Amino acid sequence: MAEAATLRLTESQYATIIGNCYDGLPEEACGLLIGPWGSDGTPTGVISRAYPCRNADASARTYTVDPRDMLAAGRAAEALGHEIVGVWHSHTHTDAYPSPTDVRQAVDPAWWYPIVSLRDTAPVLRAYRIVDEAITEGRIDLGRS
Repeated sequence: MAEAATLRLTESQYATIIGNCYDGLPEEACGLLIGPWGSDGTPTGVISRAYPCRNADASARTYTVDPRDMLAAGRAAEALGHEIVGVWHSHTHTDAYPSPTDVRQAVDPAWWYPIVSLRDTAPVLRAYRIVDEAITEGRIDLGRS
């Protein structure tokens, strides 16, 4: 069995993601991950920037990254010589696991899809890859920042 892919976040990026999710309450929050792509044409898993975005849906059940934020994140990635490599969002009342809607909205099979559950007292962050509707959980490595 192949080893699970690893999403590498700094503690500061983790705090940005979790803070963005709490700031979005009572609605789902979302943001984009920026990082380098490897020579194999897939993200390396190293994140250079966690880019909070607005939820254009303004909904507690769905999210859409605001198009202006998507454009700004793309420019920020380009300035770093990197690319957008994933999108995170929160689940305000359910587990940190992709819903059928999340699976349908997965735009790039190479991207990471982290989900933060705010259902319990402490937030729960899990990260996934979604390819042809198949969900695979990856590992999360929190490095120092």
